[in-house]
Amino acid sequence: AFFLVPFLLVSGDPSWEEFKSYEGKFRVLVPGEMQMNERVIHTDIGEIKYITYYYQDESREAENAMYMVTYCDYPEYTIHSDSTELTLDFFENTIEAAVESVAGDLRYADELNYKEYPGRHWRIDYRAGHATLKTRAFLVNNRFYTVQTATERGRSMNKATDTFFESFALLIE
Repeated sequence: AFFLVPFLLVSGDPSWEEFKSYEGKFRVLVPGEMQMNERVIHTDIGEIKYITYYYQDESREAENAMYMVTYCDYPEYTIHSDSTELTLDFFENTIEAAVESVAGDLRYADELNYKEYPGRHWRIDYRAGHATLKTRAFLVNNRFYTVQTATERGRSMNKATDTFFESFALLIE
C-alpha cells in the first residue's frame, strides 16, 4: 500500500508530493506519480523479491529522467546491518554489480550512513559518458534500500536530486 500526499517544498514548488510506502517503510518527495515494479531474482541464498517505485520524467526540461527507490529483504542470517565485515563486502559487491549492469564507469563511491545504519553513495557515468546514475544505498537490519536518480551527464549536479535524496526517510524510526 502506498499513498501520495500533497507537500509544499520550502522552495515553494507545489509540484512535488510526498510518497509513502507502508510496506516499504519509507517516505520520499517526488515530482510526479510513482509507479511500482516487482521482480524476483534467484540467488545462491534463495529468491529475493525486489520492489521498485519509480517516476520517469520524459520532458526535455526535466532535471532527472528517473527517480527510483528500491528495496529488498535478505533472508535472515545472510546479511545484517550490525555485521561490519559483511556489510563492507556487501556494498563493494553491490557497487561493482551496479557498474557492470549499466556498462558504466564508477566516478566516486563513499560511505554515507543513514542514522545508525550503514550506507554508501556513488555515481556512475554510463551510455558512453552521456548519462549519470547517482545512488544512495542503506542496509537497515536485513532490508536493503537504494535511492537513485538518472539524468544526462551535463545535468548531474541538480537541486532535484538533492531534494529527492535528502527527503528519503524511514517510517520505522
